[in-house]
Amino acid sequence: MIYDVLIAGGGPVGLFLACELRLAGLSVSVLEQAEDPRSPLKRLPFGMRGLSSPTIEAFYRRGLLDDVAAPKPAKDGSGDRASLAAHWMHQSRRPGGHFAGIQFFYDNIDTSKWLYRLPSPAGTSLMVEMESFEAVLAARAEAMGADIRRGFGVESFEQSDEAVVVRAGDETFRGRWLVGCDGGRSTVRKAGGFEFVGTDPEFTGYSAEIEMVDPDKLRPGRHYTATGMYTYAPPGTITMVDFDGGAFHRTQPITLDHVQAVLRRISVTDVTLTALKLATTWTDRAYQATSYRRGRILLAGDAAHIHSPLGGQGLNLGLGDAMNLAWKLAATIHGDAPDGLLDTYSSERHPIGAQVLDWSRAQVALMRPSPSSRALEAIIRDLIETRDGATYFAERVWGVSLRYELGGSHPLIGRSAPDFELADGTKLGNLLRTGKGLLLDFNARASLEALASRWSDRIAYVASDARDRFGLSALLVRPDGVVAWVCEAEPDMDAAAEAALRWFGEPGRIGGSQRNLASAVLDSATKP
Repeated sequence: MIYDVLIAGGGPVGLFLACELRLAGLSVSVLEQAEDPRSPLKRLPFGMRGLSSPTIEAFYRRGLLDDVAAPKPAKDGSGDRASLAAHWMHQSRRPGGHFAGIQFFYDNIDTSKWLYRLPSPAGTSLMVEMESFEAVLAARAEAMGADIRRGFGVESFEQSDEAVVVRAGDETFRGRWLVGCDGGRSTVRKAGGFEFVGTDPEFTGYSAEIEMVDPDKLRPGRHYTATGMYTYAPPGTITMVDFDGGAFHRTQPITLDHVQAVLRRISVTDVTLTALKLATTWTDRAYQATSYRRGRILLAGDAAHIHSPLGGQGLNLGLGDAMNLAWKLAATIHGDAPDGLLDTYSSERHPIGAQVLDWSRAQVALMRPSPSSRALEAIIRDLIETRDGATYFAERVWGVSLRYELGGSHPLIGRSAPDFELADGTKLGNLLRTGKGLLLDFNARASLEALASRWSDRIAYVASDARDRFGLSALLVRPDGVVAWVCEAEPDMDAAAEAALRWFGEPGRIGGSQRNLASAVLDSATKP
């Protein structure tokens, strides 16, 4: 069998990409190295991850949000994991996130500064446990018909002008395209010859679950010292940052004696550990592929970009890659894509990845054990406690300011579409579940309906007034929920046709250049 798309990696990014490609009707096989997706590192306390606004909106628009947000029973039957996580992170004020451990709080955030946001089931942040989260995505992918092969890590591949032949788990798989979602040490990226550039690590990070004789010697919370940083969450969860240039990461076994030695040095205490239940290391290495595509090979998630887990933005960055890529790759395979559509995946997502890497680097600079970093930390603490400061950091951490440079003068173009509530109570988010584009016409014009009808297989047309429409009369939304065109009065039909052509390709067999095609489409759509 020749699959439309082979996906290397069955983590959240690969699984969500499989869901999106199946929604577009493509045949998909996910090749995952691990035989068992379960892992202690994917459970509490280390398995909690924060989903940001673009990710939550994506799940809402695909009907996944209820499953993702549903509380899951704890393994020991002592309550749901979300409640346990909330208890573990309990504070007198509700924290919205952090920058290098400096928290911002909900009561300081001015959401009125965020234009074009409407009340929606998709909030700005959501905590999930990775094991349960992956299980939801895997169940959805399988229910949609994706083929998931566990114990089949990609070993090598060859690509031609027509296909990619992949060797995995002593078997051979053929696909028209291969997408590497196989993590920071991606085999696909390395074998595909992608250039991977960035900055080397300054520290080794440790996450450990321990037992100790004298827990009162460690103060709960995050603390910066002259030798590094540690966070202690009773009864035995420890996170540490040791500025050793990343020397220990994946170079030696993690032993009780080693963790105790590092903790004593960083905490400046003589704390004694009696058990090391679980431990892992990580670094702040920040690298990014210079391009996310080489021929029929594409990269997404950590295979395309790696950075420290500070701020928890890596998962969201990868899921955003999947949402952006899937509909463009599907249009390319179906033969509907306009020239260069697939190349916009890299041109749109690469700058977003670069911003997240710099955000990570900025946090590392603030964490260095130096007098200048401690002085800078004090200033950032003062700023983040102000209303404008908390709003800025929330905007960045939650992703509400994300915008692609698509051209056009209106500030909504390139942003996530507001969740308009139509006259009958329908929400815009529910109109995107099919994975098609959407032309939302608040004034029910025959000319726009006729225009959309030329792309009826790719663009849904909906005519309805809305409760709050921000002065707009119509807008065109891409399958990923990004606004591609808007009008505030009488629509410029030339501009509307150009936008449809740019993102959805030719509607029919009309010859000539894209400019001439736009005119032909317009003429056809406006004839009585």
